[in-house]
Amino acid sequence: MNKGYFITATGTDVGKTFITALLVKKWRDSGIDAGYYKAALSGAELRDGKWVAGDADYVKRIANLSDTQEQLVSYVYKEAVSPHLAARKEGNPVELTKVKADFDAACARHEFIFAEGSGGIICPIRYEDQKIFLEDIIKTVNLPILVVTTAALGSINACVLTVEYARSRGLDIRGLIVNRYGSSGNLEMEDDNIRMMQDLTDLEILMKIKDGDTDLGVQPF
Repeated sequence: MNKGYFITATGTDVGKTFITALLVKKWRDSGIDAGYYKAALSGAELRDGKWVAGDADYVKRIANLSDTQEQLVSYVYKEAVSPHLAARKEGNPVELTKVKADFDAACARHEFIFAEGSGGIICPIRYEDQKIFLEDIIKTVNLPILVVTTAALGSINACVLTVEYARSRGLDIRGLIVNRYGSSGNLEMEDDNIRMMQDLTDLEILMKIKDGDTDLGVQPF
């Protein structure tokens, strides 16, 4: 198995990129040459006439990476829809051979890699003559998973379903990261949700991150 983690989440906009950036930064600040990789990104941003992969650019800035956008992301789509639909409309569908080659190149540049997923765990990446889902990307890069969740209302359901689906596909889940801790204003509910997610999944809560945090508060693991 490669050295690194694959970051997925209980859904879109849970905060994968924010957490991934802090992970890469923490590892690098601790003396580990950590890098970043993402197979497919949709919803690129137009800046000064160039389409920029916003997620990768954010991680690059926060973690002070020197890699180019082409090295960080294999497929960049303009429209903010699922990658399979973006590719259907824009062309250039994902090929697992390219994902493997680009990821291997990232591993050659860095000793530890954080790979970020697209959307939630059941994200269609390509759905035409070939059918590729996020689980296929995870198996291609061969990394264990960290699941980003929140502790907001509904998080128990979303977290347990994510974990059970991943397990049903034979994926290796190493733990949960709670993002936006305290944002609901109801810590009693959030703390109980966290206990329930931990008990129902039998996974460790690796960290609880608040909005605006600039450090994970844990050492590399």
